[in-house]
Amino acid sequence: MTRAPLRVVERSVYSGPNLYGRRPMIRIRVDLGDLDDYPTGRLPGFADALHALLPGLAAHGCSYGEAGGFVRRMAEGTWLGHVIEHAAIELQARAGAAVTRGKTRMVRGLPGHYDILYCYADAASGLAAGRAAIELVDALLPPDLRGATGLDRVAPPLAGEATEIAVRVDALQTLVRRNGLGPSTAALVAEARRRHIPVFRLDKASLIQLGTGSRQRRIRASVTGATSLVAADLAANKQAAKDLMDSIGIPVPRGQTVTGLDEAMRAGKKIGWPLVVKPLDGNQGRGVTTGIVDDTSLAAAFERAKRISRQIIVEAQVQGADHRILVVDGRVVAVAERIAAHVTGDGHRSIAALIERVNADPRRGFGHEAVLTRIRIDAALEAFLADSGRTIDSVPAPGETVMLRGAANLSTGGSAIDRTDSIHPDNAAIAVDAAAAIGLDVAGIDFITPDITKSVHETGGGIVEVNAAPGLRMHLAPSEGTPRDVARPIIASLFPKGRKSRIPVFAVTGTNGKTTTVRMLARILEHHGLTTGFTCTSGVYVGETRCATGDASGPKSAGMLLRHPRVEAAVLETARGGMLREGVAFDACDVGAVLNVTADHLGLKGVETLEDLARVKAIVARNVKKSGACVLNAADPLTTGMARRARGRIIWFTGGAAADTVAPIDAHRDGGGMAVSCERGTLMLHREGEIMPIIPVAAIPATLDGRARFNVENAAAAAAMAAAYGIAPGTIAAGLASFRPSFEDSPGRLSLTEAHGVRIVLDYAHNRAALSALADLLAAMRGDSDARVIGMIGIPGDRRDCDLVDIGALSGRMFDVLMLRENVDLRGRPPGEANALMRQGALAAGLDAAAIGLHDGEYDAASASLAAARPGDIVVLTPTDVDGIWRLVEAWAAGPAPVEARVRQAAHG
Repeated sequence: MTRAPLRVVERSVYSGPNLYGRRPMIRIRVDLGDLDDYPTGRLPGFADALHALLPGLAAHGCSYGEAGGFVRRMAEGTWLGHVIEHAAIELQARAGAAVTRGKTRMVRGLPGHYDILYCYADAASGLAAGRAAIELVDALLPPDLRGATGLDRVAPPLAGEATEIAVRVDALQTLVRRNGLGPSTAALVAEARRRHIPVFRLDKASLIQLGTGSRQRRIRASVTGATSLVAADLAANKQAAKDLMDSIGIPVPRGQTVTGLDEAMRAGKKIGWPLVVKPLDGNQGRGVTTGIVDDTSLAAAFERAKRISRQIIVEAQVQGADHRILVVDGRVVAVAERIAAHVTGDGHRSIAALIERVNADPRRGFGHEAVLTRIRIDAALEAFLADSGRTIDSVPAPGETVMLRGAANLSTGGSAIDRTDSIHPDNAAIAVDAAAAIGLDVAGIDFITPDITKSVHETGGGIVEVNAAPGLRMHLAPSEGTPRDVARPIIASLFPKGRKSRIPVFAVTGTNGKTTTVRMLARILEHHGLTTGFTCTSGVYVGETRCATGDASGPKSAGMLLRHPRVEAAVLETARGGMLREGVAFDACDVGAVLNVTADHLGLKGVETLEDLARVKAIVARNVKKSGACVLNAADPLTTGMARRARGRIIWFTGGAAADTVAPIDAHRDGGGMAVSCERGTLMLHREGEIMPIIPVAAIPATLDGRARFNVENAAAAAAMAAAYGIAPGTIAAGLASFRPSFEDSPGRLSLTEAHGVRIVLDYAHNRAALSALADLLAAMRGDSDARVIGMIGIPGDRRDCDLVDIGALSGRMFDVLMLRENVDLRGRPPGEANALMRQGALAAGLDAAAIGLHDGEYDAASASLAAARPGDIVVLTPTDVDGIWRLVEAWAAGPAPVEARVRQAAHG
């Protein structure tokens, strides 16, 4: 039998809604080759072997919706792509990532190809899980069916060995742990998402943005953007914090800050035994020693603390149990009694062996990754044991409790018992006052008292520390008692009732007109009083400032605006390429618009037909908020078809198409829906049965008195999006009236200028529909004059041969002189091929060969176009480097007139 490799074709990481669903997902496309003839039912022993290695698969419901469903599917027979999906999910789950969803689909038109999609906790561990799943499936195949996976192996074939699975899971756990969030941050993020608050991770640690734009708030673990720096600094200075609390009558232990051992000895004698010694600005119990009752212990404790901080606190040890009281926004939300790390003897095991047994508890992990922390055997622990005459090799008596640390911190292996319902009101009030005295919005109060149910005024005790950035896990998952949802009040304090977490997001897609519509809408929103950010093919803008240059029509650029703290509204050009590559940057937009769907980029990334392209553009229509609006072109049949699956209310627009193509507007308007149309030379708003004028087309400079029909369409789309957001017609009119066909307002999108009697048009027309619309405008501009039209045309080399020939033919009919140019990036074509194909089309259209120039780059082509111009001509430049070509135009305009230059050249020979 022939060798049948399982091959990885491509992979994508979607950070937001995408062509395949609304969730962030990883997509791996595989070619099963001959394995497409081998579902699991034809692979004896395969399903059992996989189930034995990944027993958690038994919990996967799959299409049956109940535990055991996927195992049943394997027994009945399912495709290997589907198996890889479930294996990738299960591997992530075993590594500690909360991942459950996925799906696998056959690729239309490509036999044996499958798109495997599954959710992920983070991209690195998700991709690693996919890799491991593919190699696992490949290794479990019969020997004659195994093949290359397209991935370099990092280990020998699994051959069914469970130990190799353990190695893979350990590696994934390391990735999940390295890239994941700690329990406090994770709980806050989960609560934010439960409230539908957008979440952005700003670094590889715990800095998180909640919300978008100007409405964002930030957290770093339990420190919030509302946490005062003064308060955090004060909390870190434990002595200063105690002095402040003492000054307003809050009970705190007597103590003194020292820097030398002699000073510590004097302070100890003055305060009296027992003592506590701790660093002035330490945390997590590092360098803390309790129960000091003599000079020798005091000296050793001083040296331990000195390794952490230059200044040391010596204070009286308060007797009682150690409690952590969590205060949020002036309210006690949780109380936990903390118990220091300890073991209980059995008369046989050493302390080291007992620690090993405690650490075997699955709730214990490294650092802050799990509910409890493993107990570390280190110098501090051994020193603590030595104070009681023990070592780690000592064997405690049966039932004997051996304390391992003096401080009851969870980070050193301690545990917690919930006491929230038991705290006495006096103690709660003192904790609230302490947080207020320090100035913390979120505070962890270390409160020691013999009995938390009784007033500290009766039992004695007090506050020994106030902590900024308190850990939450002892409350979220105590060792004993009721878990407390402490994330909820923290998020509620950042986003109280009535405070929005999202700025309005407007997404614009389509084949043509996106950039101009984005800029028009941004101008309207600025007139509405909002600091508006927008992305487009010429950069990222906030107000009038361009923050980044280059093509910014993808999700990364959109994310820049959603993270920008000054942006009050975001208008996002949402292009095909970014959606196919990464999805969109938002989970849902307030207003989404699809302007049109015409032939462009066909034959690329699996987009073969106009219907394929429409499915990509429809991603925007399908990811509008339910309370939002979807703006669609009533004159475009492929956009009207999107209305069936679009979210939000439908709003139609048209720039004045023939009556028989605007039936959607008529029916919609008659039902009281919203629409914008162009009637008798005026943009009209239809809303709730009323018709009101917005602005005459002639009053919109970018339409050139209505001659630029494509800008009438763009203006109608921008007006519809603004009206959908509730902006008044007068404000819409003011914004459109101020938008000019200039390089300043619309760089490279119908940017007009005139110099030396030559009219120059800069426009990024790069496909048939855009060039056809431009041809209509040029005909109107030329009128009855004998002006020549000189055009520079260049099309990306990754377009189909037929597209290049077609563009050449269209250009041959549009221009009297045609300068063809190739892009710097030939996109896989040999030099000269793209120009040759376009020239072929132009010649077939009847353009004289002498009127066609061939150029390697756009600068040469643009210079040649300008040099060929004479007064009365129109020069059309369709650049890739819009800024660079505009500078070239400005330099040409500032130079001598063309006729004068020729005369001087002739005079000088």
